[in-house]
Amino acid sequence: MIQLPDRIVKNPDILFGRPSIRGTRISVELILELLGAGQTEAEILDDYPGLTHEDVLACIEYAAQLVQLHGNEPVHA
Repeated sequence: MIQLPDRIVKNPDILFGRPSIRGTRISVELILELLGAGQTEAEILDDYPGLTHEDVLACIEYAAQLVQLHGNEPVHA
């Protein structure tokens, strides 16, 4: 299992405190949106050379943990 604090951080001085990949200004949200839009991991890693496979996995794990925490709440469109 990926240790999220090693990969995902929330710093109020970076991206207004949105969860981002440590050492970057790349948000977890952006990576998830790219994956959801159909980009492959290889394409994302090519477009963002500072990212690693483990960073992408950490974004997915972060999202999974949020679903576990908030899975029973209604979805707002």
